[in-house]
Amino acid sequence: MKRPSYLSKYLFDWDLIGVMLDGRSAIDSKFFVGQVNNVEEANSFLKGYGLDPNDLVSKSELFGNFQESLQFIRRYFLKEGCEDGLDLKMPSQIYRITDINELFLMATQEGLESMEEKLWAEVILKVMHTILHVDKDLRSNYFPEIQKQVFDRFYKYIFREKERLYLGIKGQDDRVPLVDFETKSKKTRDSVIIKLLHKAENVAEELFDTIGIRFITETKFDTLMVVKFLIENTIVIPHNIKPSRSVNTLVDIEELKNRYRNLLKMALRNNLSEERFIQAMERECQDCSFESAGSKDRNVHSSNNYQTVQFTARHLINYKNPFLQDFNEVRKVAKDLGEAQTELSKKVLSLDMSLIARDIRFFYPYEVQIVDKEGNKKNTEGEASHLEYKRSQQVSAMKRVFDPLLKLKNIKI
Repeated sequence: MKRPSYLSKYLFDWDLIGVMLDGRSAIDSKFFVGQVNNVEEANSFLKGYGLDPNDLVSKSELFGNFQESLQFIRRYFLKEGCEDGLDLKMPSQIYRITDINELFLMATQEGLESMEEKLWAEVILKVMHTILHVDKDLRSNYFPEIQKQVFDRFYKYIFREKERLYLGIKGQDDRVPLVDFETKSKKTRDSVIIKLLHKAENVAEELFDTIGIRFITETKFDTLMVVKFLIENTIVIPHNIKPSRSVNTLVDIEELKNRYRNLLKMALRNNLSEERFIQAMERECQDCSFESAGSKDRNVHSSNNYQTVQFTARHLINYKNPFLQDFNEVRKVAKDLGEAQTELSKKVLSLDMSLIARDIRFFYPYEVQIVDKEGNKKNTEGEASHLEYKRSQQVSAMKRVFDPLLKLKNIKI
């Protein structure tokens, strides 16, 4: 039967439409890229992506991303570089690629005999896509200043007195004893790539814990006192919290609120001393603690026994462009030349200053974690350990990226 010619206008790529409309990631689609039949179509895709296929520097960077992807896959996803990796070998054709267009054409070729090659090419493109998002995150250029501005808000309230560590204001009674205070250094590049590969969002802007702060307190009650201090001293602004990122697997707040009201009444009736009130509050916190994080835990890679109070806040970063100050000094020198001005000094003075960014202001997320001494000990033991957490992330990313290839080869993990 002859097919009506008009039907070619109504052929839908339902998989990619699903990515657009159903909240799925392209990494989870049946085929990572749509049909690319020739070099022109590959170049068209790259242009749509925002890359210039005719620019030699851009092409060189893209090929560098390709090479990095090969190394990354071998190091973290294959047996040759990782104990938990897949016992697979990349097809030799991959190593013979000299132009990214060849990779696109390989990823969209048809026929069962070339299906394995096709899926390997898609694996590499998925990792390249993620690396591009890491490299093109504009905010990373300001990271040292971002880190300084966020950490300084907390450091000014951390002090030692008689070998004890405190959160508070030195010389005042308003303080919370701490076991430890930690700041998280910047994630390694590979760690960021793995984290993005297992996240549905898969863009660098969606990483909320590149800057992290952890308080370890003596007691569960002190974890609440830390939160109270952060709010009252406007170190953290509750209005800038990202609600979906808040986690509490330490204390049932609703239950504790009821007990707290009763304890307040008892303290008034019996004129309780501050010491006895604190002891009573700690008992109530212990009684209201969660037996297991269970469904309260938003992160599938964390153990169900992971005990923590944590939230993601945003801080308004004020970045002063250091180039502007240097440029103003150059302009001053050019202006002071007076009649002895040169062509260069005239050009400097004629430049449009409005095109140079002065102060750049933007919100940046950071994560705060608060845990008591007992909870921290449990978190760092056994399956709740950070190493197990990282391993779980890595295996999850591997399964996600390789899923179509695993199904083709009937490999189960």
